[in-house]
Amino acid sequence: MLRDGCWRVGARLCFLRAGVRAAAESGRRALVSCIDPSMGLNEEQKEFQKVAFDFAAREMAPHMAEWDQKELFPVDMMRKAAQLGFGGVYTRTDVGGSGLSRLDASVIFEALATGCTSTTAYISIHNMCAWMIDAFGSEEQRHRFCPPLCAMEKFASYCLTEPGSGSDAASLLTSAKRQGDHYVLNGTKAFISGGGEADTYVVMCRTGGPGPKGISCVVVEKGAPGLSFGKKEKKMGWNSQPTRAVIFEDCAVPVANRIGAEGQGFLIAMQGLNGGRVNIASCSLGAAHASVILARDHLKIRKQFGVPLANNQICNQALQMHGGYGYLKDYVVQQYVRDTRVHQILEGSNEVMCMLVSRSLLQE
Repeated sequence: MLRDGCWRVGARLCFLRAGVRAAAESGRRALVSCIDPSMGLNEEQKEFQKVAFDFAAREMAPHMAEWDQKELFPVDMMRKAAQLGFGGVYTRTDVGGSGLSRLDASVIFEALATGCTSTTAYISIHNMCAWMIDAFGSEEQRHRFCPPLCAMEKFASYCLTEPGSGSDAASLLTSAKRQGDHYVLNGTKAFISGGGEADTYVVMCRTGGPGPKGISCVVVEKGAPGLSFGKKEKKMGWNSQPTRAVIFEDCAVPVANRIGAEGQGFLIAMQGLNGGRVNIASCSLGAAHASVILARDHLKIRKQFGVPLANNQICNQALQMHGGYGYLKDYVVQQYVRDTRVHQILEGSNEVMCMLVSRSLLQE
């Protein structure tokens, strides 16, 4: 499924690029036909997509700028999204999820991102956390943690990155020492989406020796003694979701909250990221789709030298197409640019993603 998802993301990117080229070449050509978002989908997927597009246009897009400017975490909107099944898109149905495929999720996140890329990216991370518990947790853990996550009564954060370990995640230092029926955690996680607002933290910590085999996965619940948070980071984009350090100081967590076996945490973390990377790519495509439409509409109206800009050869970037207007916060396109820039870093930097793609090709 991951490979199918990657193929789809790549294919859709080609369609988007074709659409942008079309806009540059001629204002008379129908750009929408080049980026038809339903291309290649079955009838059921088209329905998912329509629901997501409609929700994005109605509940997200009108508030996107306000959430960004005021740095609001739109809890009520996300709970409405959960009522449509978007809180646990690929989590199993017996614990409240929608039970859809990764490809279905890609369609949904792409459509939602046209309304607000930043918020959709957080929803995708939340979905990743719910899936990790669903896929690797015990039956008791699945039924305890997943239903409130799928309903977005509770929100989740993924805690892997540390101040000294980003792409080299296997070098993480946050320790978890077992004492009876608890682990005692010490360490700091950095750049955590939802940090401080989330209720459920899926944490990778070191229960054993150095390297990936010494890492385990535990769920830390908000309110646990010894759990605290750093200041809310000021960011270029992604302002509708808070980012904070998550700090553990002799934080006691029940052994019953460990997901999988000791030493299985790095595998769980990477399996989560495999899907998360497709999710984030889908969010990027949704932002690109919205930006191209904005550029198309702007080019039809804006005139230079007595003719519409759409009649001129121009740069293939949507913000560039807007000229100086694209740099103004009055124009939505600049927010899509800011909110997608971080997608080249998180869930695996561009350089790491190139390495993963080449590794996959060499295994063929």
